[in-house]
Amino acid sequence: MLTHLNLHNFTVYPKAEMSFSPGLNVLVGENGTGKTHLLKLLYSSLSCSWALKPALGLAATQQAWQHTLGQKLLAVFRPEALGRLARRKQGRERCDVEVSFLDPALNMAFSLATNSRSDVVMPSVPGETLDLAPAYLPSRELMSIYPGFVSVYEGRYLEFEETWRDTCVLLGAPTLKGPREAAAAALLAPLESAMGGKIVLDGNGRFYLRTASGKMEMPLVAEGLRKLAMLARLIANGTLLDQGFLFWDEPEANLNPRVIRTVAQTIVDLADSGIQVFIATHSLFLLRELEILQAVSQPVNEPMYFGLSNGLAGVQVTQSPHLADVGELTLLDESLQQSDRYLEIGV
Repeated sequence: MLTHLNLHNFTVYPKAEMSFSPGLNVLVGENGTGKTHLLKLLYSSLSCSWALKPALGLAATQQAWQHTLGQKLLAVFRPEALGRLARRKQGRERCDVEVSFLDPALNMAFSLATNSRSDVVMPSVPGETLDLAPAYLPSRELMSIYPGFVSVYEGRYLEFEETWRDTCVLLGAPTLKGPREAAAAALLAPLESAMGGKIVLDGNGRFYLRTASGKMEMPLVAEGLRKLAMLARLIANGTLLDQGFLFWDEPEANLNPRVIRTVAQTIVDLADSGIQVFIATHSLFLLRELEILQAVSQPVNEPMYFGLSNGLAGVQVTQSPHLADVGELTLLDESLQQSDRYLEIGV
């Protein structure tokens, strides 16, 4: 479980100290406040830890850690050079990152300078590595591009961030059988109800939505439902079971309010089941739905909300278990002002 993230001069953040909930963590802020940057940074760190899990009982060297993490950050963020991730001011600056876990043996710290090309600098390496791969869901769906995408990505130079490749690899994992299949069924039920069927992967390497009337190929399924299909597949194959991690950028994108309610319920259910969830959102509807569900279910672990706002020195972070306490939210202000304008015209 992730517990803390400390940043100094990372992209738009002059300084940030964040403490995470074991369950649900929600990033809220205007465009340009670095919500996706935070998701990608945490995901890259965890993905590197999983990729370096011991092979044949041998621990990875410091050089391997530094190179692997540097390459992952380059592949996920897609900057021209790694130093572009360091917040740029007059003169040479250094970016420092500390990622802390409940198990201190997993803790990692690294730095990079504005002139860094490809490798980070790590004063020491973690004593342990993650046993599970984290999952990252981008704001767009990947089910329709899945056929052949991984092989093309690995064999050609493509201007797509590596989270797409990683997620496609996870989507292709076989589904569960036995007792763990039953555990996944409860989480799958509301998603399959919203989609009107089950997600299946045929022998030809294509995903379909199987309904009572037959199979429908993914490009013919509504885009919003294809996002649900990604989530359903990661639950069905066990990726989002067993104390895993989910990073989801704008879950609400291309979904209508009724389906957003299903997404909100699934997010809360995943967090209650032991998955540590991180989402970034612009949706006041989704935020309110999460608040309602949290109030009704009273989860063991309180959620944590992070308000990101632009200041004179850069983006500032405010956090609280309560959305109302994370500072002024533009999306809330704009929603209220729209309601006032609507009332003024007397419609």
